Amino acid sequence: MEHLPTPRTVVQLPDGTHAYIDPHTLPTPQQPTGPQVVHVHQAPPDRTVQRLALGSGIGAGAVAAGVYFGPLLVGVLTAMAANLALLALLAAVCAWGVVTVVKAVTPGDRPGGKQPGKQVSRKGRA
Repeated sequence: MEHLPTPRTVVQLPDGTHAYIDPHTLPTPQQPTGPQVVHVHQAPPDRTVQRLALGSGIGAGAVAAGVYFGPLLVGVLTAMAANLALLALLAAVCAWGVVTVVKAVTPGDRPGGKQPGKQVSRKGRA
């Protein structure tokens, strides 16, 4: 084992050049002394489905499909729900209009008008 070279690490210096250094000469990273503050609005989105897909060995294709088609599916379903709500409102307005027109055209309590279903025949009575 003595014939192996000493291990060296490549680092990039602030001026952009690279240098080989001995990893034992690197400074040890300091642990933060204060509490760590995590802002809620900076938290990453929940990727539970992607984590489950990777954990079960499905692969990157399923993860990419979940990332891409998940929000797309939500958008499509929202658009469909909005269209159906608009169509339901239109159907209700049309039904109200038809009922109003039929009530206005149908003869009711006017003189000389006939009232269907309310006439009683008196011919068979004594």
